[in-house]
Amino acid sequence: MHWIHALAGLAMAVLVPAARTQKMPTNLPTANASFAPHDSGIDTNPNSPFWHRAASISFNGDTYGKPTSERESTVLSRWTHNNLYFLFICPYQQLHLKPDPNTQVKTNGLWNWDVAEVFIGSDFQDINQYREFEISPQGEWLDLAINLNHPTHMGDFSWNSGLIASARIDPAHKVWYGFLRIPYSAVDARPAAAGNTLRINYFRCWGEEPQRTLLAWRPTMKSTFHVPAAFGLLQLAQ
Repeated sequence: MHWIHALAGLAMAVLVPAARTQKMPTNLPTANASFAPHDSGIDTNPNSPFWHRAASISFNGDTYGKPTSERESTVLSRWTHNNLYFLFICPYQQLHLKPDPNTQVKTNGLWNWDVAEVFIGSDFQDINQYREFEISPQGEWLDLAINLNHPTHMGDFSWNSGLIASARIDPAHKVWYGFLRIPYSAVDARPAAAGNTLRINYFRCWGEEPQRTLLAWRPTMKSTFHVPAAFGLLQLAQ
């Protein structure tokens, strides 16, 4: 299960639950998703017309906020009345890939390989409930409904968001691209509309232990991504 991304590789370590009614602090860092009037099919080209007007954020710090020597990872984001779109642009030196990829079904344990991730929540009263989405350089994917209030912090592997995922590796430039199209209704009960705000954090993992590297847009200050109090905000912009 994807409850701990530990530097020692202990993906099953126990989390300390946050208070059920914990509220998000004010003045959080905010990323934007720009509006697109039409939905798009799979598009891993950051220079395409669809991504040309996309909002973007970049990061290269680890989960403790320490900058790494790697080139920055970038995330482009757009929204329509039906979907959220994310394109991860991930420079790499070497790839740590699952040897038997299957892109037809979700991949349990995908976080043990090179992967980019986005966590999204719409509940500002119970921040322990949110959604987790992952994409690998080979196009493997994972979607989970997370509930840290559960006694065992179990995520719902049977949950189906209806996402569309794809990826492309550019070996000449040592960059891989990960595309996610997520139905908006999978993350928010409200209709998609300009001004909507969601809780969000972006992550990336690469490499093998003991040189495994964990990156976070908003530092969690722990060796895990699952710290919802550290999330920033995503605003649906025009």
